[in-house]
Amino acid sequence: MGASIRRGALAGAAVLAIVLPPGLHAIPSATGDWVAPSVEARNQPSAPHVDQALAGWVGLSADSRQTARWVVDTNDHAGMDFIMVDKKTATLHVFAADARLLASTRVLIGSARGDDSVPGIGSRRLADVLPQERTTPAGRFVAERGRNALGEDVVWVDYGAAVSMHRVRTTNRLERRLERLATPNTDDKRISYGCINVPASFFDDFVRPIFATSRAVVYVLPEVKTAQEVFGFQFLTAASTATAPSRPMN
Repeated sequence: MGASIRRGALAGAAVLAIVLPPGLHAIPSATGDWVAPSVEARNQPSAPHVDQALAGWVGLSADSRQTARWVVDTNDHAGMDFIMVDKKTATLHVFAADARLLASTRVLIGSARGDDSVPGIGSRRLADVLPQERTTPAGRFVAERGRNALGEDVVWVDYGAAVSMHRVRTTNRLERRLERLATPNTDDKRISYGCINVPASFFDDFVRPIFATSRAVVYVLPEVKTAQEVFGFQFLTAASTATAPSRPMN
């Protein structure tokens, strides 16, 4: 019998590391390559307000920018660092609590388009998951660190659906995961059963520290639905966000 998705081998492959000096982060350029931020961006002090952080949001899609603005304006992240996964661009962004963009990287995601997990999929064997069911679900997830059946430390995004963020592994050479990460083509990033595959050095340097002592929010942007539909927000204005209530962790 094969292991279930939650307890069995999670899809993955070896890493494409983006190596930069400590304190720097990678951001996407117009060509899809990854470059270091400008000297001005590196030396910018912590932003006391989201408006001052906007200048550092380089390379984010319109959906990512709007959702990040909503997150910090409403304190939906409960004043903590947070992660955003943009499935349309197959990128992962790490934000500080004050809205500064700390780091970005390409990631691998579910091979099938879609924004919902099939009910009960977390308890099924990998062999029983159909190609059209291999989606990375969209939504707001209070994630936490844990371990899979192989003993690897992962971040469980949706434990019930067996969706996690983990380092990329080259278990199956035919899947060419390193090569997929290296290309600017988003379609190349669709290969997993739904888990979010992160370059190992990026996972260790930026993802793990966020979950070292507590849970944190991961926002997975939709690709079929709209962000407004999934997260329940409208286009915000200064007036509408001035008295927006804080959303507690759950």
